[in-house]
Amino acid sequence: MAVTESGSFDPNIPNVARMYDYFLGGKDNFPADRAAGDQVLKIVPHIPVGARENRAFLGRAVRFLAANGIRQFLDIGAGLPTQQNVHQVAERAAPSARTVYVDNDPQVLAHARALLSDSPNVRVLQGDLRNPRAIIDHPELRGHLDLGRPVAVLLLAIVHFVRADPKPIVEELMASLAPGSYLVLSHVCSDIQPEAVPGVEKIYRGASAGFTARPSSEIISLFDALELVEPGVVNLPEWRTDLVDFAPTFAGARPYFLCGVARKP
Repeated sequence: MAVTESGSFDPNIPNVARMYDYFLGGKDNFPADRAAGDQVLKIVPHIPVGARENRAFLGRAVRFLAANGIRQFLDIGAGLPTQQNVHQVAERAAPSARTVYVDNDPQVLAHARALLSDSPNVRVLQGDLRNPRAIIDHPELRGHLDLGRPVAVLLLAIVHFVRADPKPIVEELMASLAPGSYLVLSHVCSDIQPEAVPGVEKIYRGASAGFTARPSSEIISLFDALELVEPGVVNLPEWRTDLVDFAPTFAGARPYFLCGVARKP
């Protein structure tokens, strides 16, 4: 959500985190974000539904992981805090759960630190998904999480803001973690509407981060060497429908916004 090309703050440049907030119906956005968001909506009108489904998937995945004994969560590209964040869901299931949020957007970091300052089990760190080693080696992360025990890494709606091949990044992250760790990932898929991709990518080139939609085959390959949790890589509302709090909006649709959860053996 918030891999930015620049660390500076400029309200006149559309920001991917604030655009996502706009799609979710939030208020932490500026006219430039809404204008760019409206351009995207002209091409892909169902983006707000996908954003809400992504938040719902986050909640289901964290509840699933907590029920399976995970007590450490690393959310990279966390974006602007909203309702039902990772630590809130995790701590309801397991009050001792620890969460680290990572982002490199200065507005996101300032907002998150202000909101989460009274949460003792939460840390907010500056970091960039494109440099996974710096994240893993960050002294505050290592002081808060025990990397000798399983950790759940969440990459939700963030990898499609990485222009380079993301597979080495995911592999490096998971290689640094203990067996029994999990990868939770969601990514916009180009299969269903490939003709929309160039227009959307053009809009995001004028924003704080470029956007790269990928075919389902490339998204599925990000889980190589990991053990996928059933039902595998599916549309957002189709993951673990037994945990769904409301009727899936796009159940049975062709791939448009894929997600999956996988365990490191």
